[in-house]
Amino acid sequence: MNWALGQRPLSADRGVCITDGADRTSVEGYDNDSHSRRGRTMMLQDKVAVIYGAGGAIGGAVARAFAAEGATVFPTGRSLASVDAVAKEIAWSGGCGEAAEVDALDERAIDRHLDSVIDRVGRVDISFNAIGLSNAKVVGVPFAELDAEHFTLPIAGYTTSYFLTARLAARRMIPKRSGVIMTVTALPARTATPLNGGYGPASAAKEALTRDLSLEFAPHGVRVVGLRPHGIPETRTMREVFDSKPLGVSWEKFQEYLASTTHRRRVMALEEVASMAAFMASDKASGMTGTTVNLTMGGVD
Repeated sequence: MNWALGQRPLSADRGVCITDGADRTSVEGYDNDSHSRRGRTMMLQDKVAVIYGAGGAIGGAVARAFAAEGATVFPTGRSLASVDAVAKEIAWSGGCGEAAEVDALDERAIDRHLDSVIDRVGRVDISFNAIGLSNAKVVGVPFAELDAEHFTLPIAGYTTSYFLTARLAARRMIPKRSGVIMTVTALPARTATPLNGGYGPASAAKEALTRDLSLEFAPHGVRVVGLRPHGIPETRTMREVFDSKPLGVSWEKFQEYLASTTHRRRVMALEEVASMAAFMASDKASGMTGTTVNLTMGGVD
């Protein structure tokens, strides 16, 4: 649903919107200033962003951060209810969000949705893949007991989704010689972790794919960047990890352990990841491509 309009008439203080009869991204004004909200310059003014996995904690936080920085955001996910909630939050914060049910492992569904975005607003500037897969029967199982199907599940799922969303976005971005393709990985991409099955190899593969995609796309004006945060207790994934592993400690003690593995001696917050995502998607980070930003707070170098 287009929660920028939400069955309400468009008013100047609602900000970025898709208007009836003339589909376009347009800034009607934030406090009567088309380039700022409350006097603050916005890094993603007039950008169009598609978020995959926006119903999850990281994807939702990134969608809200992009909208707060002036982007028109299209949050997508396999559950329309969860991404519609994100779009609604964005709208009531003064931004524009139009939710859609999209399976980021379904090439045709991704392609159709991107076509609809192009039809609505004319372009796609940012593609962010933040999908999550279930930890059931994957995390908490020793390698000696883990079957091949469940070992390869995260490797195939995460890399295939990232490849599909990146490739299909690039096909729209390359002709315009402009765009940013992004994803999120995790600390196990760079360090050994116990009982994580194929998640470490999956994250490492996504970081390798970021480099290879950039090598091909960057000469055509399309940057490719990843983010590698430390474990974030606010996410469902970390709770599933805790529940799946026989750690023998409380949830509070587990969070203390996560904090002890960082130089800051604290856990990472969703807002920190989302704020970095907004910066990396902006023109202020125009020199960054073919790399994964290390947000592990010293967890790995």
